[in-house]
Amino acid sequence: MAKAKKKVAPGDVATNRQASHRFELLDRLECGVVLQGTEVKALRDGSAQIKDAYAQVRDGELWLHNVHIPPYGPAARENHEPERPRKLLAHRREIERLVDKQHERGLTIVPLRIYFKGPHAKVEIALAKGRDRFDKREAIKERETKRDMQRALREANR
Repeated sequence: MAKAKKKVAPGDVATNRQASHRFELLDRLECGVVLQGTEVKALRDGSAQIKDAYAQVRDGELWLHNVHIPPYGPAARENHEPERPRKLLAHRREIERLVDKQHERGLTIVPLRIYFKGPHAKVEIALAKGRDRFDKREAIKERETKRDMQRALREANR
């Protein structure tokens, strides 16, 4: 039996769908990512997992941790390490702004999606604040009421 593909947006390689549920996303940023050749080929196959991934600033550089890019099958010997830390490319001002906000409010940096923009692999990251269980329930309730209001408006306009 064929393995079912996970739902990702068109053009995306991997998305962190639980990020908006676990965190309140505040500020988004697009970064380049430094990859090895076999990692690029594995990403083009559409196989990557960023569910538990996070970004961290170390020595003035932005690093991505816990991203799983599986080994590329045809490159048997010259394969990459699946969960190695990967360097993110961003301007120094953007990194400093992220660090300031992160230390000021106690926030974390979470990757939202990996995608290709032309020939370059990009990672969208966001400053995020963790949600409590009560906040999650509140967000779900708010989303459902908004959906019900939209449905009622559509029915009234028919």
